[in-house]
This record gives sequence, structure tokens and C-alpha cells, in this order.
Amino acid sequence: MTSENSEKNSFALNAAIGFLSLLLALLIFGLFTRIVYPRIENQRATNNPELIGNVIQLEVLNGCGVPGLANDFTSVLRKNGFDVVETGNFKNFDMQNTVVIARTFDAKNAKRVAKALGITEEHVFIEASEDFYLDATVVIGSDYKSLKL
Repeated sequence: MTSENSEKNSFALNAAIGFLSLLLALLIFGLFTRIVYPRIENQRATNNPELIGNVIQLEVLNGCGVPGLANDFTSVLRKNGFDVVETGNFKNFDMQNTVVIARTFDAKNAKRVAKALGITEEHVFIEASEDFYLDATVVIGSDYKSLKL
């Protein structure tokens, strides 16, 4: 074996050891940060339902295009005891009727919101997913002047 081959092998071996050392240091750092700062998953508690309050969390979306309507409804709904956690615009502005979309598999809270707003149950829909962390979405339609609140 020549000294040139020996130097190439030695360099390749040192580079591999350096790379693996860096990888090991990153893995140890990742493990340390996972232990010190564990991930927090946002999920509803299902094991102690008596600890969950009767507050209904809502998302209010403007579906008719009237400027500021979602914010106005948010204020009114909050004054009436609902927890509005998000407001915004619906994907389009051609909603004729206001609808309530249940975001959990139990539509009980969505029906309570619909009743409070004076919306019939035929305008309550279920689009439940584990990704949603609220009870219902209210999409305000052109009939907003006829609602109870």
C-alpha cells in the first residue's frame, strides 16, 4: 500500500467519522430538546367531561360579502356567551341562507347555536374532522337581518 492510498483511506475514514459524530450530536440534541420541551397536542379531553365547560367555541365566516359582518356577529355572539375563536370570510360570498356547520361528530352544540340564532335544523350540517378544535362554524348568509341576535 502506497502512502498516497493510505492518505486517501485515512481522509475518507476521518470524514466518515466526522460526519457520524455530527449526526450523533444532532440526534442527542433532538432527544434532549424533546425531553425538555415536549410537544403539546391540542385535543379535547374526553376522559373527564365534567371538567369541560358549557362554552361553545365557534368560527364565524362572512358568506354574503357585507363588509365587517363577521366582526359584528362576533361581538354579538360573545355578548351572548359564545366563545368565537376565529372570524373571517367564507370561500365565496353567494350564501343565501345562514348555515351552521358542526365540526364535531356530535351536532348537539351546532344545533344549540342554530336555535340561538333562529336557524332551522335543515340549515345545520355536519363536517366533522379530528383536525378541527372548535364546535361549529357559522357562515352568515344574505338572510342575516332575519336572525334572532
